[in-house]
Amino acid sequence: MNRREMIKEYKKTIQPMGIVQVKNIRNNRVYLAASANMPGMINSIRFQLRMGTFLPSPGLAQDWRELGEQSFVVEVLDELKPVDDPAYDYRDDLKALEAMWLEKLKPFGEHGYH
Repeated sequence: MNRREMIKEYKKTIQPMGIVQVKNIRNNRVYLAASANMPGMINSIRFQLRMGTFLPSPGLAQDWRELGEQSFVVEVLDELKPVDDPAYDYRDDLKALEAMWLEKLKPFGEHGYH
């Protein structure tokens, strides 16, 4: 298999999808994000926070800088199971899953970073 075929095959591979949580273990505040590529989302969140910024939640970035990385856990909260249809669009399912977790955890104000 040549490089071009490998890239084509990789793009067809469905990545793990679901909800990623960043939890401050000192005060239990959380940030939630839905993603069609959870490993990529986790890497992106960690990279941005280590760089000292996180545009979706400046409060999270500030706490990360003040408390340090050791005060946070970045983890998969829920995973969306893939369906057999390769053309299936998961965006609505991810939005619904995210809405469910936002309603359940209510990560707003002093309870979260939203």
